[in-house]
Amino acid sequence: MIRILRHYFPIRNMLFSLFEGCIIFGCFLFSTRLLTSSASFFFDLMLVLRIALITIICQISLYYNDLYDFERVSKMPEMATRLLQALGITSIALACIYFIFPLAILDQKAYILSIFFLMIFIIFWRICYIEILNRGIFNERIIILGSNNFAKDIYKKICSTIDCGYTVSGVIPDNDTPNLPKGIPADLVLPREGARICELAELKNIDKIVVALKEKRGCFPIQELIQCRTEGVDVVEGSSFYEMLTGKVLVRQINPSWLIFSHGFRKSRAKEILKRVEDIVFSFSMLTLLSPLLLLVATLIKLDSKGPVLFAQDRVGKDKQEYMMHKFRSMVADAEKKTGPVWAGDNDPRITRIGRIIRKYRIDELPQLWEVLTGKMSFVGPRPERKYFTDQLEKEIPFYDQRFNVKPGLTGWAQVCYDYGATVEDAVEKLNYELFYIKNMSLALDIVIILKTVKTVLFGRGAR
Repeated sequence: MIRILRHYFPIRNMLFSLFEGCIIFGCFLFSTRLLTSSASFFFDLMLVLRIALITIICQISLYYNDLYDFERVSKMPEMATRLLQALGITSIALACIYFIFPLAILDQKAYILSIFFLMIFIIFWRICYIEILNRGIFNERIIILGSNNFAKDIYKKICSTIDCGYTVSGVIPDNDTPNLPKGIPADLVLPREGARICELAELKNIDKIVVALKEKRGCFPIQELIQCRTEGVDVVEGSSFYEMLTGKVLVRQINPSWLIFSHGFRKSRAKEILKRVEDIVFSFSMLTLLSPLLLLVATLIKLDSKGPVLFAQDRVGKDKQEYMMHKFRSMVADAEKKTGPVWAGDNDPRITRIGRIIRKYRIDELPQLWEVLTGKMSFVGPRPERKYFTDQLEKEIPFYDQRFNVKPGLTGWAQVCYDYGATVEDAVEKLNYELFYIKNMSLALDIVIILKTVKTVLFGRGAR
């Protein structure tokens, strides 16, 4: 695994993206060579730059069409359909660029021929790669030390993520008479008694041991793990491994000591200034560029139903300071008059016709750009909740109050990784992601979240 932008990626996946970029570049270069009599184009800097531009636009289109999400796209029909969509979007984007910068235009015949080659080579390349993933070739082989629910969570996540880069070769129980949770196959259980961990690791050619013991007193094999470590087997604490694997932490599984001693939670005056500059630049730019859309939405809301255009509601911000957050009104006026404070549900009857559209594409959240500009919120951070709910959730969810150490955000890691939630369990899952963000927050991670937000908004995912 390699760490980039505070997130972990299997090196194999990075090489896949790089090699696919080379395939795209090569298809356009080869097509140009077929249609060009002169061989001097190999030294044509403008041609290289034109093809590089196409390659970048094409890979961005592949990303936004989920073609790098192998859990979502692993079947041939789905892959071909999304690839056609991505190439269509690439062509439209390039047409816009060429209209503004004619110098960037590539020969039309070469472009059409390249698209033909791309369909063949990319589909063939991806079929081969998915077969490699399914067979677990080049995966790191791991042993999970522990047989509790936390160990099961790690095992299930590895099994359900085709491109995680790991294969579970065995599970060593907490004790000699384990009560295995459902979901861990009995044939994976390795004997704890009479077999040393290092011997098992050597026998099964293990690369990593993940320690997922819930209770370490009296059953923590210190000497054996030290020997494994000195013999070259990587030993990783379970919570750190799960964070690396999923981009979240399990607030109901982690120990306070892990939270205290783990890396992250670094703050400095320079980081605060940089984040504030980021907030001002993004919020001011978006308010300026989107002002025609804001005016149009305000008009449509006014015409669609009675009531004010904006909806103000109390929220809890940094250090538990309350403030009023504004949104475009997407529900009927006085929607909570009879029910009191409640989360929105699927097909909520209180949502208006225009409200359903602006909620789907998160347009109702845009007035909060003013809160970001004035410093009450940040562009990226945990989504703010109402005090009515935070008072309840603090009592039920461990570490919930840690989300108040940073400013709430217009978008956040939980919003791009998890759908809308309207239950306590949903709030727990969102906090798993939010705590990961607070622990690893940086400008680079903010940029990743903003790019993922664009993808979420474009496809209208996770809204109610």
